[in-house]
Amino acid sequence: MKALISNDDGITASGILAAKKAVDELCETYVVAPEHQQSGIGHALTLNEPLRINERTLRDGSKGYGVTGTPTDAVTLALFEIMDEKPDIMISGINTGFNLGKAELTTSGTIGAAIEAASFNIPAIAISQEVTRDDIKFDTGEVEIDFDFAGKMLKKIAKIILKKGLPEGIDLLNVNIPANPINEEFEVVTLGKRMYVPIIEKRLDPREKPYYWIGGDPYESDVPGTDGHALRKYQKTTVTPLKIDLTGDMSLLKEWLS
Repeated sequence: MKALISNDDGITASGILAAKKAVDELCETYVVAPEHQQSGIGHALTLNEPLRINERTLRDGSKGYGVTGTPTDAVTLALFEIMDEKPDIMISGINTGFNLGKAELTTSGTIGAAIEAASFNIPAIAISQEVTRDDIKFDTGEVEIDFDFAGKMLKKIAKIILKKGLPEGIDLLNVNIPANPINEEFEVVTLGKRMYVPIIEKRLDPREKPYYWIGGDPYESDVPGTDGHALRKYQKTTVTPLKIDLTGDMSLLKEWLS
């Protein structure tokens, strides 16, 4: 059994080591990830500049590979250059911060890496963990997260996939871990509307020319059965089944066109 592990936080991120540790006992692991942080880049693929693969020694002493590109680039190079056969499972994460809702899902590099693997019929998990104020060192801005619980839940769901595969019609799983989970159970939920309400902050540079920061406040969902509601209100570990096929209702469109 072989596992490919990638992320969008970069090859040096703590979360990718936690993911590796979680499944090391289950299969042979290959860690291939972007050299640098790539959050918000979605499923982007680099086509107009060369890519490099740099062999790296990870903090646990094992070997990994840093790719000078996007999460999708890392997965593509892993599958067609680094690995000699298709992995039995692909894990993207453990990401620092949630990946929730329909609106933000397509911008997530974590999801993008998992989608790339899933497009080659590799069962994939995108896993993310909540960040709280207590996780942030405000003097340095660094984030320190305890991934032990997330690793335990990842190992549990990876075992099931390695034994049974994913159900027919499901290409990948989006897993989100709360900061203070109430139990070790998975809550199967649908995607909520969105993760953030966008906020555009306008500033002026020293020459009085405007520039902008895109940010957002958490979108508080009150819809039961959605990922944001289960996580934020009840601190449940959520799993959402995803499909790559985005095709809508064809019969409805034919009727609309007639």
